[in-house]
Amino acid sequence: QVQLVESGGRLVQAGGSLRLSCAVSGGTVSSYAMGWFRQAPGKEREFVAAISGGGGITYYTNSVKGRFTISKDNAKNTVFLQMNSLKPEDTAVYYCNAGHSFATMASSPIAWGQGTQVTVSS
Repeated sequence: QVQLVESGGRLVQAGGSLRLSCAVSGGTVSSYAMGWFRQAPGKEREFVAAISGGGGITYYTNSVKGRFTISKDNAKNTVFLQMNSLKPEDTAVYYCNAGHSFATMASSPIAWGQGTQVTVSS
């Protein structure tokens, strides 16, 4: 059974940076499409970024392009989300996700993490 554990969320000032980590157990990051989603209070969960099993393909939602970078370390079996130039509207619980493909990772995920809170103060 694949398990995902996020870490790295905290309170940060606008313009600051954070790096979120997602440790994977029960599977290998090279076998899955891995992604980050987020859910702000009163809003639906939304896609943030994803990376292919091979690591050569990445996708980002428009609002984070140029500010966030998704990456992974196969040796550590961990996926990262580097977040720069943070804005108050980035405040949300961030969830790690594993899927068989980009197309199905949200609708039919292999696993979700428990989430980590990111709060950006203005």
